[in-house]
Amino acid sequence: MIQSRRDLNRARRIVIKIGSSLLADATTGVRLDRMRHIARCVARLHRDGKQVCLVSSGSVALGRVHLGWMGKSLSVHEKQAAAAVGQPLLMRAWGDAFADHAITPAQMLLTKDDLRHRRRFLNASNTSRTLFDAGIVPIVNENDTVMVEEIKFGDNDALAALASLVIEANLLILMTDVNGLHDRNPLTHPDAKRLRDLRHWDDALLDMVDGGTESFGTGGMESKLRATKVALRGGIATAMIDGSDNDALMTLLEGGDVGTLFYCDDDRATRRNHWIAEVLTVAGSVTVDDGAANALKRRGSSLLPVGVVDVGGVFDKGECVEVITGDGTVIARGLVNYTSEEIRRLRGVSSDKIAQTLGYMDYTEIIHRNNLVLKQGGNHHG
Repeated sequence: MIQSRRDLNRARRIVIKIGSSLLADATTGVRLDRMRHIARCVARLHRDGKQVCLVSSGSVALGRVHLGWMGKSLSVHEKQAAAAVGQPLLMRAWGDAFADHAITPAQMLLTKDDLRHRRRFLNASNTSRTLFDAGIVPIVNENDTVMVEEIKFGDNDALAALASLVIEANLLILMTDVNGLHDRNPLTHPDAKRLRDLRHWDDALLDMVDGGTESFGTGGMESKLRATKVALRGGIATAMIDGSDNDALMTLLEGGDVGTLFYCDDDRATRRNHWIAEVLTVAGSVTVDDGAANALKRRGSSLLPVGVVDVGGVFDKGECVEVITGDGTVIARGLVNYTSEEIRRLRGVSSDKIAQTLGYMDYTEIIHRNNLVLKQGGNHHG
């Protein structure tokens, strides 16, 4: 848990969001020099054992250049078309930037709906874990260029907060064009004071931002504050730094006095456990034998198919279910890796026989221990 700037160098998994104002270029579409600098920083972080995910703007800007649409006002459909053309060009540019460091970037497409649909959330989380294990840098962008909501300026801030939740990051860094949050707009008030460290979220912060500039208007600082609020609720510390300062990123991660750092009241596990145990709607149940129940309660194990004796209800992958014992006592809640029908077929089956039973194997566990929360005391399943 990050409780001081000195703790930032211990953040193992980091999401860095780079704004359009930092990457956009009127001639080439994106600033390749900026991309190469960020790639150098990420390579250094990789050498230090950190895992980094980038949320990158720039697809619309690149598409504009390729289509010859610079300098004209684009309709919604033209913006969507520019994004569709620019997205592969953006990934090629990131590939070139990372090539000198022998690092492979991967495109990871998400939308805000991925937070609301548990199956898609779980799949994205597992994919990111596999990419990190392979030493790959995920580059996150919107998944659907036909949705107006996904093309709005500033939406990548919300997307960055979503990505942080999906990959279970320790730290979200929002790169903008000012050195953090100030008590007033520093572009119009030279005496504005930077807010260095904020220990608790306060909705009054949203009342401080005023319109009229890219950084502080709609889609600017307000968007970043709303994204910060989402990340903090997920137990993820969040920093805002000046992305045009080439030293700011590494200075921040070394505990230096740059930007604004927002701390969390609770750690991620506490927030996530509360979400699973209290917020999500229960879609069904899985009954386990005594051996599995003891493994879950005493050793903090994952739930394997061999310990399952019955399934209640009809549910999809990623939904929340209760884990109950033979006498109906609820001992846990968790997010399942298989559908109710698949779990019925896997009852009592050892993990090495999953593929033989189903014809495929996505996971070795019915519920991974990271997605399972034990009940305190336990209650009877109704």
